[in-house]
Amino acid sequence: MRFVLAIVSFMLAAVMIGYGIAQQTILATPDEVSVSTETDGTAPLTVISGEAFNTYSGNQTIRIEGPRRIVAAYGRSTDVIAWVGDASYNMVTVDPETGDLVSETITGTEQEVPDPYNSDLWLENYEAEDELALTVKIPSDVSFILASDGVDPAPNAVSLSWPLDNSTPWAGTLILGGAAVLLIGLIFLMWAVHHMRRAGGPRRKPQKMPKVPKKPRYKPSKRGAKASDAPSLRTSVRVAVPTVLVSALILSGCTASTAPNSAADQSDPTPTPTSTSEGSTVTAPAVAVRQIEKIVAQISAVSQEADEERDSDLLETRFSDAALEYRLANYKMRKADDSIALPVAIPDGPVQLTLPQQTETWPRTVFTIILDETDSTVAPIALFLEQATPRDNYKVSYAMNLEPSVVFPDVAAASVGTSRLPADSGLLRSSPTEVALDYAEILEQDVDSDSYLDFEAEGDSLRVSVGLAVKNKEKAALSSTATLTYGHELGSADPIAMATIDAGAIVAVHLYETKVAAPKEEGSAVTFSGQTKALSGISITEEGIKSTYGDQLLFYVPAAGSGEKIVLLGYTQGLVAASELK
Repeated sequence: MRFVLAIVSFMLAAVMIGYGIAQQTILATPDEVSVSTETDGTAPLTVISGEAFNTYSGNQTIRIEGPRRIVAAYGRSTDVIAWVGDASYNMVTVDPETGDLVSETITGTEQEVPDPYNSDLWLENYEAEDELALTVKIPSDVSFILASDGVDPAPNAVSLSWPLDNSTPWAGTLILGGAAVLLIGLIFLMWAVHHMRRAGGPRRKPQKMPKVPKKPRYKPSKRGAKASDAPSLRTSVRVAVPTVLVSALILSGCTASTAPNSAADQSDPTPTPTSTSEGSTVTAPAVAVRQIEKIVAQISAVSQEADEERDSDLLETRFSDAALEYRLANYKMRKADDSIALPVAIPDGPVQLTLPQQTETWPRTVFTIILDETDSTVAPIALFLEQATPRDNYKVSYAMNLEPSVVFPDVAAASVGTSRLPADSGLLRSSPTEVALDYAEILEQDVDSDSYLDFEAEGDSLRVSVGLAVKNKEKAALSSTATLTYGHELGSADPIAMATIDAGAIVAVHLYETKVAAPKEEGSAVTFSGQTKALSGISITEEGIKSTYGDQLLFYVPAAGSGEKIVLLGYTQGLVAASELK
């Protein structure tokens, strides 16, 4: 019996170890699934749909090959198609029946496009020469765009791959278990051999020597032979049972076992396109926070270089409207007088607040607040960024320093965004245009202004620096030689209003404050220095000079019917024009 147990153990160990090794070798499944396609033609762009990337689950690896420079970027599918516009492009999708990538050329009216690298629409972009491989994880509503330089054909070879779970958790268990069973079999074998040696060999009854045959003797026959001469039935059963048992064990050891995780059951998964939700009425925000962080970093780099070099062409790539006018005037003054300070630098982050417009069309607007980690004494800067078309980059239209003690209103999350209100909106206590003119009146008349009680005076540092008291002091200083006349008008930049959670709005307005200095008597002259002299190029005049100050003002305006006051959140003021009177 001990020998039988040893044989059974050896056979079971062989099956377990063999099947465990087979799972890791001949029965192993692929570790990834890959599909590819090649494009032909001269289209400058290739778009790969987000559905193609989500054909299988898991991280996606894209490999791109081409004979020249490769630019790859990804962004929201709607933004990618908007950037493509009327250009010809290759559309790469997945065949729902075969699961293969297929390419279709869509012919447009444009055969050349701008270089898409570093567009503000992309969540991320890359460039390489001849070959590029990326591992990403993008949802189905995000697409890839490929190009060379916008003129040459886009890279022509694209492949996508996904990792497959080909792990064999039972392989190690089977191998270790088989080794343990093998050890048990060896123990049984040694036990059987030891027992056999102690017993002096197999136990057999000694056979009797045959008797010497006697001479035959005639004996009368009797009827009915004794049944004891026939073989015993019990002896036959004892011999048959071990024989059948051993044969069954031997045959069972030679039979191929079928495992539930056999190679036939581990076929390649079929493509399952990811579905997107339908029926949603929520409009997506214009940008994501990671886009704004990238955009702000680029704007910061451009502004610092342009400010140092007084490079107006470079500045115009990232600034427009009121913010551009303010800096260009500073460049002109510093060219004439290098003692004039540079504009307040725009830091590269961190971004403290992002409030994008809810829109899928253009133009687009984003409000953001940036801190300066390098200098804690510098006030946070609030920017309004505007993007005119999908292929244009965001430009700073307003840049304002926040008031030191400002309490900012609650706004929607960056992932939700908000709406931009029209300049004449009736949803606010005062429309953006009215806010600008009413505040200008307060700067000139103070408590005598009809709108004085509509605005919060506490914490308003601009009133302290350029309000009525300062204007009266300037008039008194020049009363013997010249007259000063103050005025105001709307600036050239359009007002911007972004709704807050409480139905109010963050409002940016552009205001021109004018100051006319003229001699009192004919033949007398007025002298100028500093910024006015640097910008006008005039140090003395008998005609007088008109100076224009550009005010970029940021307000919180409550909802219509609210009892709250309008609050000045921040501002930037600077001389933007100076000319001799005609």
